[in-house]
Amino acid sequence: MTARTAHRRTTATLTGALALALAIPAIATAAPTDPTSDGHHRPGRPAPTRPGPVTERLPKVAQMYGAGGAVASVDAVASQVGIDVLARGGNAADAAVATAAALGVVEPYANGIGGGGFFVYYDAKRHKVSTIDGRETAPAGMTETSFLEGGKPMAFDKAVNSGLSVGVPGTPATWQAAVDAWGTRRFSDLLAPAQDIATRGFIVDDAFEKATADNAKRFAQFPETAKIYLPGGKPVQAGTVLRNPDMARAYALLRQRGPAAIYTGPIGKAIVDVVNKPVTAPGVTVPTGSMTRADLAAYRTKRLDPIHSTYKGHDYYGMAGSSSGGIAVAETLNLLEQYEQRTGVSLKAVDDVQYYHRFAEATATAFADRNRWVGDIPGVPRAELVSKGFAAERACGFDPAKAQARPIAFGNPDGAYAGCGATAPGKAGSTHDGQATTHLTVADKWGNVASYTLTIEQFGGSGMTVPGYGFLLNNELTDFNFAPLTPGVPDPNLPAPGKRPRSSMSPSIVLKGGRPFLAAGAAGGATIITTTAQTITQVIDRDKTAMGALAAPRLSSRNTGATAEPQLLDSATGAALKALGQPMTSADGIGRGTAIRILGRNSFEAGAEPTRGGGGSAMVVREGNRGRWVTSTR
Repeated sequence: MTARTAHRRTTATLTGALALALAIPAIATAAPTDPTSDGHHRPGRPAPTRPGPVTERLPKVAQMYGAGGAVASVDAVASQVGIDVLARGGNAADAAVATAAALGVVEPYANGIGGGGFFVYYDAKRHKVSTIDGRETAPAGMTETSFLEGGKPMAFDKAVNSGLSVGVPGTPATWQAAVDAWGTRRFSDLLAPAQDIATRGFIVDDAFEKATADNAKRFAQFPETAKIYLPGGKPVQAGTVLRNPDMARAYALLRQRGPAAIYTGPIGKAIVDVVNKPVTAPGVTVPTGSMTRADLAAYRTKRLDPIHSTYKGHDYYGMAGSSSGGIAVAETLNLLEQYEQRTGVSLKAVDDVQYYHRFAEATATAFADRNRWVGDIPGVPRAELVSKGFAAERACGFDPAKAQARPIAFGNPDGAYAGCGATAPGKAGSTHDGQATTHLTVADKWGNVASYTLTIEQFGGSGMTVPGYGFLLNNELTDFNFAPLTPGVPDPNLPAPGKRPRSSMSPSIVLKGGRPFLAAGAAGGATIITTTAQTITQVIDRDKTAMGALAAPRLSSRNTGATAEPQLLDSATGAALKALGQPMTSADGIGRGTAIRILGRNSFEAGAEPTRGGGGSAMVVREGNRGRWVTSTR
């Protein structure tokens, strides 16, 4: 059976299974943006319940061309949920929310109700890119010294597996904010497929089994988590059906009451209880948190102007606020432009050695500035950090014949740029960025585009599952710096009450001629920034398809010794980069991305990872004949 035939057959299977939940009329009723309000959360149609798992195992296809809309995510069942929404007249916002809710079931160790994220959206009617900051927040009881013991930073693993690491979740409020701003479907109905999948179960794949096995020791500390993921004391096995009736109950409450079920309702009470009194295995003690129900009730998403810059005739839009991703990607692109001007040779014309050398120098420089200047504090010089003048000054350190010494010093984005400006001693950033994140990309037939990254931070988050509701809680607050990176230098990412920890998430949308051209993003901790920037440059500068850009060997230089994938590190290109002084070490599977190229009106290439993380899932509403079909490795 070919990949195309298999996709058609399994598409029809799942489409029929979810038709009742998704065959719904458009709703034009406005709703308040207060996430504690029930708004227009009508019960809608009940989630269909049938015996047996949600579907046979769908094939993961890494590239599809077609029309009617496109979805790319890490999982085929979740991508299919989004495609079904588009096929029944929903738009990109609707499909993104439904896909994200499904990912919370089938990829629960990476994202879900207990986490947060960033949503970037192009509204075709308004010809405008907007963003939602749905990052988790620190409770009112958190202080600058919360992660210190005896005046020294707490052991990272101890901090992660605790109530102390849990931030107030932002994901449910983000879903509601997106539906309120741009959606055409009921919030309740968009969560129905996720409830259905949690009830009926899904077939565990190899990537899920590996993630569980890698975290088995952590999960065993928390009985509620072990009950789901360690049946009989062993990690859930690939090929088995995993049902989560407690998570189905959580989705049912969200469908009935909206995000109020968490922010002022019974799910919120359960969150506060477990954060402050973690339920652990006998003999296990973990740090407790300070979250209160008032912290939950006070949570709000933020509607922010996007980071905007230009790159070779394209308009780049990324995330601002507590995310450093938009700034770091934009500065990277600006630096690459400056390197072209300084050398007189375009990125299209150079060989792979110079491409990766330039890319590593640009991202390392951007990280130096990100680490010093970006955080959830007033006065971040965002406009200057992404200005062409600042990039010109920062490009002074570039040498095509050798790498800059690491760590690179941070610059001074003061608006006064003349030649090469003064710098201050550099400092490497934290090495503890969480890998458990997911990114989804959606485009619809009307020209709307969603680029959405969401997370619970580490694989398995804090390790704690909310009793009775079956979802893992984040450990997002360990994204704060536990102590200043550089003594005597202000650190914008220290803990504080109500503050959002700095993120690397980089959901991005690129326009060309005022219309969507590319949407991209990734999972992978701090490598999200480098993966997203590399995807964009591979498409624009190396003439790759979306999938081709994602498949290219990756290098990630974050102002520390760069990591490179073995196929790059062990190649002739890798040897030449080492000769230039690039301090690379080997790392398998850097980042996990998705991307959609918009080829014209209602024409798309959906791209996903061919192999990393078990491969991803790219789908379109109506298949086209352009290009070849590539099935992901499971």
